[in-house]
Amino acid sequence: MKDKQVKTIIDAEIKRQKKVINLIPSENYTSKDVMEAVGSVFDNKYAEGYSYARYYGGNEEVDKLESLCKKRALELFGLKEKDWHVNCQAHSGSPANLAVFLANVPVGTGKIMGMSLTSGGHLTHGQKVSATGKFWTSVTFDVDKDTEVIDYDAVKKLAQKEKPTIIVAGFTAYPRVVDFKKFREIADSCGALLMVDMSHLAGLVAGKAYPSPFPYADVVTTTTHKTLRGPRGALIFSKKDERGIDKKIDKAVFPGLQGGPHMSHVAGIAVALHEAKTPAFKSYAKQVIKNAKAFAKEMKRLGWRVVSGGTDSHLLLIDTWAGGVTGKIAEAALEKAGIICNKNTIPGETRSPFDPSGIRVGTPAMTTRGYKEVDFVKVAQKIDKVLRGVK
Repeated sequence: MKDKQVKTIIDAEIKRQKKVINLIPSENYTSKDVMEAVGSVFDNKYAEGYSYARYYGGNEEVDKLESLCKKRALELFGLKEKDWHVNCQAHSGSPANLAVFLANVPVGTGKIMGMSLTSGGHLTHGQKVSATGKFWTSVTFDVDKDTEVIDYDAVKKLAQKEKPTIIVAGFTAYPRVVDFKKFREIADSCGALLMVDMSHLAGLVAGKAYPSPFPYADVVTTTTHKTLRGPRGALIFSKKDERGIDKKIDKAVFPGLQGGPHMSHVAGIAVALHEAKTPAFKSYAKQVIKNAKAFAKEMKRLGWRVVSGGTDSHLLLIDTWAGGVTGKIAEAALEKAGIICNKNTIPGETRSPFDPSGIRVGTPAMTTRGYKEVDFVKVAQKIDKVLRGVK
């Protein structure tokens, strides 16, 4: 690279990523093939529109690529083209979610129901500080204050009272298995659409290590860079039926929210989807959860309170404030020791989100780097040592 300044920064980031223990559950490491696709000549092409219906010329290979990506996405999750449609153009998870709402929830009068931030929900599930909470009425539900897991009866009661247009069963910091069938029943009981945001879970679902939401959801969104180990990007799956949800979402993505897709990233997504169909990836997905369970067990043995008592997925929340350390201080101390995590609110949060009561940690990235249960036991012990040394 001729630009020495940028090259220096890239080289420094390579070194940083190699030397740290990365526990951020929304980060992972792509393969060289994925990076090669993202850095390919497809970055030179403007492809406004959809396959075989572009607004510019010269898209013969682009059309093949986008069609292949969509085909692989459906195949990976066992979906039939006659029943499901997939859009692979959304630039990331947030605009993907926004597109679903724009397509299906009347602006100004529609209502979105999702989990609260402190219970593990995401900003784009109708939170007030997000555009999704400004354009639409937001209704949030919390986990049970004692068990710290979803109380489906309470969610159903709230849904029947509020009658949301759409219910979002999606999470960014909820460690337990989600009962998608119960969410389907809740949505049916109040006439709502059911959207599942499986951004954190996509790789686990693909690897048959976590229940699939597809038998129950009307719409499923996901990022492609977390447990799926792809590049930055998103997929939106929608059921094909008389409601025309799939066509509405395509129009919401383009021309509703964005122009030309980032075709180099679509290329990277296609590669990642191909990799996720391998037996090795299925083993990886199962190991991610095994590692998380071992991690949680050791943290509990060492005397730390793990939110909800453990995990069924790739992440866990640790109540560091119960040990006298705020989340912000814990994050900084751990980073100084070469362990990267993120401060995070916990259910029933009493502190500021900028200096909350806990940290969020996960196993996807380090599992990619070969860590097994015994390694995460050692990581837990190192975390314990660092946090107990905080003054």
